[in-house]
Amino acid sequence: MHVRPLHDRILVQRLDEGEQQIGGIIVPDSAKEKPQRGTVIAAGNGRVNDDGERVTLDVKAGDTILFGKYSGQEIKLDGIDYLIMKEDDVLAAIESVGTATAGTATPATAKVAARKGR
Repeated sequence: MHVRPLHDRILVQRLDEGEQQIGGIIVPDSAKEKPQRGTVIAAGNGRVNDDGERVTLDVKAGDTILFGKYSGQEIKLDGIDYLIMKEDDVLAAIESVGTATAGTATPATAKVAARKGR
């Protein structure tokens, strides 16, 4: 099934964080916190501003994002859980860094690019 979100909405699939353990005790699924990281599956065409011009989205399909704990609406399509949320609910996009360039100190393998203009 192909889903195309409308306007400034995006379709996101949560990324699994793996098995949680606290002090050697495995936490059951019902007590785990839901991950706040996901992959954009589809994105709308953008919203229309006051001048009637379409403002494109900062995120696109395939981007890995961070979002708020209570963001979006949970839906299930073909047995898979997704979230539909507005682009404003996205806190940041995670950009993969391949190799460090000369003169650039990057201690982590990924950097978080804060959204511009907001």
